[in-house]
Amino acid sequence: MSNLHSKSLEELQQLLGKRMNALRLLRNLDQRTTAERAGLSVRTVLYLEEGRGATLNTLLRVLRALDALDGMELLAPMPVGKPLPLPRGPHAKERLQHRIDKKAKSEKKQSAKKSAN
Repeated sequence: MSNLHSKSLEELQQLLGKRMNALRLLRNLDQRTTAERAGLSVRTVLYLEEGRGATLNTLLRVLRALDALDGMELLAPMPVGKPLPLPRGPHAKERLQHRIDKKAKSEKKQSAKKSAN
């Protein structure tokens, strides 16, 4: 899998567009049918697939039209656990960052232990 963190926003949009195009073709749908199912214009679907910018509304409509909303779980998984309480007072940012770093280090250790087993 490629390193998505190193890509620009424009590159990410183009990659998403290519994947949407491939998904549509996998479903054996043309852009017109997809647009009709999504309640969008063909041009809007074309722009999405070309990575030329799209709204979240457009993306969700096309995903629904392609019967691919299950991908949302990967894009925005439901958080598990409780959030850390925010510290207050002087040096609050530093204390919060320390807590986050400590928790990440602990999770990394646990992950390494699971991988070793």
